[in-house]
Amino acid sequence: MYSRLLFILAAFSCVPCLAVDYADNNSWLCRPDSLNACDTNLDSTIVTADGTLTLEPYKPLRDPKVDCFYVYPTVSSDPGGNSDMKAGPEETGVIHAQFARFGSVCRTFAPLYRQVTLTALRSLFTDKPMKIDPALGYNDVVDAWNHYLKHDNQGRGVVLIGHSQGSGVLNQLIASQIDGKAIQSQILSAMLIGTSDVVVPEGKDTGGSFKNMALCRNPDDLQCLLTFASFRTEIPPPNDSRFGRPRTGTGNSACNNPANLAGGLGELKAYFSTAGLTIATAQSQQDWLTPPADISTPFVQVPGLLNGQCVKDRGFSYLSVNVNSQPADPRTDNITGDVIVEGAILKDWGLHLIDMHLGMGNMLDLVRSQTNAYLKTHSGAH
Repeated sequence: MYSRLLFILAAFSCVPCLAVDYADNNSWLCRPDSLNACDTNLDSTIVTADGTLTLEPYKPLRDPKVDCFYVYPTVSSDPGGNSDMKAGPEETGVIHAQFARFGSVCRTFAPLYRQVTLTALRSLFTDKPMKIDPALGYNDVVDAWNHYLKHDNQGRGVVLIGHSQGSGVLNQLIASQIDGKAIQSQILSAMLIGTSDVVVPEGKDTGGSFKNMALCRNPDDLQCLLTFASFRTEIPPPNDSRFGRPRTGTGNSACNNPANLAGGLGELKAYFSTAGLTIATAQSQQDWLTPPADISTPFVQVPGLLNGQCVKDRGFSYLSVNVNSQPADPRTDNITGDVIVEGAILKDWGLHLIDMHLGMGNMLDLVRSQTNAYLKTHSGAH
């Protein structure tokens, strides 16, 4: 969504703004050395196909050997065109949904940044579009990244993680600050989720958006990319879809399946909000089991219920997500995550609101595998 609108928004800008002080812990949502939004209850209930419920307590990793640096999607409801630097429930909520669980595999860093707000994006559909500065949030993230490298990194391996606007920002940062430069050797992977602007030539895994970073094809690949935009199998991208193909130029939107990097079908290891919360809305989630069961954890896992595969069709490239409905399976077949307005599904959005939820377990597995591979090839790594 973010990158698709930059062209429209480029004509509007805010007055010059002072740089953010990332030496101040208040400029971060998550840091390993302070109380932060990543310190939250992430316990989940595993709901298996026979109706068994098993508690999975969340356990942060005691001594992570690598770091994760995250840029969050468009969530701010601040009244201006660009958000302020005060964390609200939107920012903390998206940390809980998309990033805090990475504390089980890495040290977590998530800067606040002055992103383009939901308020500004909605104003585009009125006759009074708001003034915004598309470069402001990007420059904030560059400053946060450079502060992290100077004061926190100390030669450690890093996973970059972003969704939607966050992926757009990281796309720019990688192209200008990382791709082909010395720091690339410390990148385990860049997970740019919920975007169509990582572009590759037809039949290639590199050479489009980035010249030196290819798509991850094996769990122990390093300096590679994971990227996809998700759609239900039964609701593929319509011709006017927001995701699934590049906005301009040639090539394909890159897609590699977090559940099967090499290609083909794979089981998506999802972590869903028990209550049906997404990054932007609270939707009505049906009971996870029939008959209903009391599930008190904030998250639910449903092993074996979801499969995904990257599909190319009509110029689109996307992650097709299928719910494996089985008559004998007492679990719900209704996974919330569509963008719904006045009762109608907006098909052009796909499952954008739960992109990260769908492959969370797979992404955690990938970081574990890449950490082992990185430590084997970097004997001096922390």
